[in-house]
Formats: sequence, C-alpha cells, structure tokens
Amino acid sequence: MHSTLADDYQDVPRPVAVMAKDFPSGATTGRHSHPRAQLLYATAGLMVATTENGTWAVPAGHALLIPPGVMHDVAMHGTVAMRTAYLAPEALVTTPPACRVMHVSALLDAALVALASEPILYDVTGRGGHLAALVLDEIDRAPDTPFALPLPQDPRLRRLCRALIDDPGLDGGIDTWAEEVGVSRRTLTRRFREETGLSFGAWRRRVRLLEALTRQARGAAMHEVTTAVGYRSPRAFQAMMQRTLRASTRNS
Repeated sequence: MHSTLADDYQDVPRPVAVMAKDFPSGATTGRHSHPRAQLLYATAGLMVATTENGTWAVPAGHALLIPPGVMHDVAMHGTVAMRTAYLAPEALVTTPPACRVMHVSALLDAALVALASEPILYDVTGRGGHLAALVLDEIDRAPDTPFALPLPQDPRLRRLCRALIDDPGLDGGIDTWAEEVGVSRRTLTRRFREETGLSFGAWRRRVRLLEALTRQARGAAMHEVTTAVGYRSPRAFQAMMQRTLRASTRNS
C-alpha cells in the first residue's frame, strides 16, 4: 500500500509521484507547503484551497496546480477522493507563477489514476515513465476555468473582497462599494483589473459561483443556494453561471 503522507513523495527520484487519499466532508489540511509543485485533483467532492493571494474552488473533474513553496490550506466539502501529483519543478514545461484551476481531460484523469497504482519508484523507461510523461503533457495543454478568485494587493480593495467572500449575497452596486472603501469608481475599476486580471463585476460573479458550489457540495437545496448568493430566482443564478462558464471557455 502506498503512503498517504505528502512528505514521503517530495524526494522521490521521479518526475511525477501520485498519492491517492480520501477525506471526509469538513476536513482541512491546515496551512502547509511542498518543495514540489502540486496538482490537486478531485475525482469526487469539492476542494476549496486558500492562499495569501486568493481562493480556488476545485470541483470534481478539475485540478489545482500549486507552485512549489506556496503556503496553502485545503478544505473539503462533501466526501473528497483526491489524487495528488507531486511534480518535480524541472519536469514542468513552465513553472506556474501562481495557482491555476484547470479542466482535467479524460486522458489526464486516466493517466493520474493509472500512475497512482504503479510503484512509487516506477520504471522511467516503462509504463510508469510513459504515464508520467503523459501527465506532464496534459497539464501543459489543460485549459483554465473560472474557479480562481485572485485577491488584489491594495489593502482597501482586499478589505472589500474579504467582505464579499464572507457574505456573497451583500447588495450594492460598484458606486456604493467605491464609496465604502474611499476611492473613485474609476480607481476601483482600474486597480481591480490591474491587480486581479478581472473586472470587479466578473470577480463578484466568481465569488457567488464559488459560494454556490460550496453550498451545493454540502447538500443545500438550489433555492437556498440562490438566496444565499444574492439572486432572486434559480433561473437568474443559472443564467449567470452559464455566462461565467462561457466567458471562461472563450478566454481559454
């Protein structure tokens, strides 16, 4: 049986080392980091990872790529079946400058699951080595998704973001929020895009989408989810979700 301790995978002399581990709903990993890059993949359940610079939701069928050395905490919503790939930094085509959530192809899914069943010290010239190369290639090709929630560095904007993360259903337009944090509407919109890569409106839609995914993973009914994130009807919320997903697909 393979180890379920992350430390046992950091010095493995292989480009990719995959650990399989299940978590009960409500479990958290606590803040930690790894010398290797990490690909967190959920085959079931929802993971929500938090770092100093943002929040990332990782639903089933998606993965989060975390650069080496980044402190993070992962919370489990629903029973989570995790396949974690620890990646040697030199094996990556490009080392990611920040965390990114990606869609997991059927090929990447199959390669991760298969590599998890191989010996940790797999034959690099055999099946294990071929699977590892496939994993790395599919990671490089994978499109991003709208489940990243970057945080701005400006303390005023960051306070606003924390308030909306704590209560995604808060009402108010952009003028209200600009006045609340003491900046002009123009400054808020310009700095927000410069520091997060998203418009304020797009960022707020992501907050609501992530909160909805979390509540659904905990078993909440759709009408409860809709109300909690500030929408008057499930239809209006579903329309927003579809627009957000389509926009992400166009920009991938």
